[in-house]
Amino acid sequence: MTKTKWTTADIPDQAGRTAVITGANTGLGYETAKALATKGADIVLTVRNAVKGREAADRIAAAAPGASVTLQALDLTSLESVRAAADELRSTHPRIDLLINNAGVMTTPASVTKDGFELQFGTNHLGHFALTNLLLDRILETPGSRVVTVSSLGHRWARGGIRFDDLQWARRYSRMGAYGQSKLANLMFTYELQRRLTDTNTIAVAAHPGTSNTGLMRNTPAFIRTVADATGPLLGQSPDMGALPTLRAATDPDVRGGQYLGPGGFLEQRGYPKIVASNAASHDTAAQRRLWAVSEELTKVECPIG
Repeated sequence: MTKTKWTTADIPDQAGRTAVITGANTGLGYETAKALATKGADIVLTVRNAVKGREAADRIAAAAPGASVTLQALDLTSLESVRAAADELRSTHPRIDLLINNAGVMTTPASVTKDGFELQFGTNHLGHFALTNLLLDRILETPGSRVVTVSSLGHRWARGGIRFDDLQWARRYSRMGAYGQSKLANLMFTYELQRRLTDTNTIAVAAHPGTSNTGLMRNTPAFIRTVADATGPLLGQSPDMGALPTLRAATDPDVRGGQYLGPGGFLEQRGYPKIVASNAASHDTAAQRRLWAVSEELTKVECPIG
């Protein structure tokens, strides 16, 4: 990966490829979907709100005339919804070339999913864990397919690694700690998935957007938003730039399984995408495997490959 200023102009032709993107009606997911549609991919927007999803689909169609953009109902806070969405996707799409696990929540007040999981861990990790494994056999049938999961610089906030003794933060809740754990889980999921994908034609890759101006930070504490607003012009970047690491992870022929891409500028806050490093906790193989086993137990979804 020698190119230093990779942009959407470098995305290869995506005609004939199907991309399923979670959380694609706004922000990074929308920019990712629009760029792939412009290059000819058939886009599936998974959305909780059908009205907002249709508005996003119409905007993408306007930006990429002739693009195929369809909607799929999906609520990652409900395993019932995840299973229903996976069943529908399998029945309506004979091939899935790209699964982009983009949707997420950040630093929310203490709350739980419909299945009783801490909201950030349940949405950002467990929902995507279940969706990926429910679709994986279909993805494996498609040569050159990829699973791209969006993590965050915030994975470094999980300083003690995964809290296996209190995964759901029942004892003492920390908005930032729980978010960090969920984003660390995204990375550990990617690395363990890639190990399982060895000797297949599918790869798993992770990406992060740096600091991007989206609505994701609406639940962060006021002092963090104040700092972000003050430093945004210097350190932050637009959603279309923030989407570039995901797009490169999804389409660059030189990308390899298990890599992690993020902005190449100051402190990975902004800039063009390149390979970056994740923290030591994310590379703990025993913890990766333990997290995978716990996730299978919690979601009641098993990986079709061992």
